[in-house]
Amino acid sequence: MQVNIGIKQEFLAAVSHSLGKILADEFVLYTKTRKAHWCVTGPDFHNKHLFFESQYQELDEMIDNIAERIRALGHFPPTTLKEFLALTHLTEMTRENNDSNGFIKDLLHDHESILIHLRENINSYANTFHDAGSSDYITGLLEKHEKMAWMLRAHLE
Repeated sequence: MQVNIGIKQEFLAAVSHSLGKILADEFVLYTKTRKAHWCVTGPDFHNKHLFFESQYQELDEMIDNIAERIRALGHFPPTTLKEFLALTHLTEMTRENNDSNGFIKDLLHDHESILIHLRENINSYANTFHDAGSSDYITGLLEKHEKMAWMLRAHLE
């Protein structure tokens, strides 16, 4: 059934596709954060193991909400690893050293990259596609990533 919420169908499709790219970024970041949680080593292992766990749990909730936002707009989200890797602008983590600072630097870089991408879309969602709801939604995502990036950055200071 077609969604009739006062936004043109082509705009709903464009926003949904864009949100699919954000979903892919979030899923790749989630996976990289899980890797940090599973593979971190060193004298700060326990502390960082728990820290990375809190971060991936927050990302898990964000992923679910993005997919549900896409569904609310009448479209289906990408759901396979192949789709996520094709849509993301992030790269997979290929670290040999499992120290916490290395993981933190890699994850911080990805959060900052996502922040830039989110900022680039806030106004276009509202002004070009007339979807203030999705614009507001990704503003909320931006705020969550800002806090997560701050938490990561604080470990490096």
